[in-house]
Amino acid sequence: MTKHHKKLLALAAIASIGLSASTAFAQDVVVDGTGVIPYVIDARKVVTRSGAGLCWRTGYWTAAAAETAMAGEFPVGCGCDGDIVPKDKCEAAPPPPAEPVAQEEPVAGTPGAIAQEKVRLEADFLFDFNKAVLKPEGRTALDNIVAQAKQLQLETVIVIGHTDRIGDNAGNQRLSERRAASVKSYMVDQGIDPSRIYTEGRGKTQPVTGTQCNNVRARPALIECLQPDRRVDIEIIGTR
Repeated sequence: MTKHHKKLLALAAIASIGLSASTAFAQDVVVDGTGVIPYVIDARKVVTRSGAGLCWRTGYWTAAAAETAMAGEFPVGCGCDGDIVPKDKCEAAPPPPAEPVAQEEPVAGTPGAIAQEKVRLEADFLFDFNKAVLKPEGRTALDNIVAQAKQLQLETVIVIGHTDRIGDNAGNQRLSERRAASVKSYMVDQGIDPSRIYTEGRGKTQPVTGTQCNNVRARPALIECLQPDRRVDIEIIGTR
């Protein structure tokens, strides 16, 4: 066989490969970059594939060239050597977050303004230690809170009772619930709609003293040190 005939057969083989690739793959890889092109391309700048779907590499092919020659917004290697080109270079960047739409807040004191106030009362101020009966000074403190609530179109009052860590879990849980219930009962007696008041007891699960009392051993001193944990939190939500 002459060299001329061999050359014709080789060209025919390449042509048949290009034809089978175009029928087997719906989307062509079109090179639009400049510089070193690491793959064989036709007149349309479409990468030529083998019948098995593999891109024909040129003698100039390197992994770096596969990343730098571009096919649209991605490196040409994404469509030909996806296992070589880093994955993040073959993924579209996420769209920027939408700009938040500024909403005008009602000015406090104007109709429709939301009034939300949190009040923390120390349980020893409301109750004696380990008790759930309101003390006189506790009722006075609640009178002030009720007066504030009555100035609102009231939506919700949340009352949460807490205890210190002295005693067992079950006993502290019941005590915190009774203290919250006592506060609700007094507020209802002062004219607050009971359907607006929600109570909850959290026992000793949410102390605020942290570790500051860990080295206190004598019981009277420990009771005094843990006093901030014995509290009732009240949150009032309504509109003016």
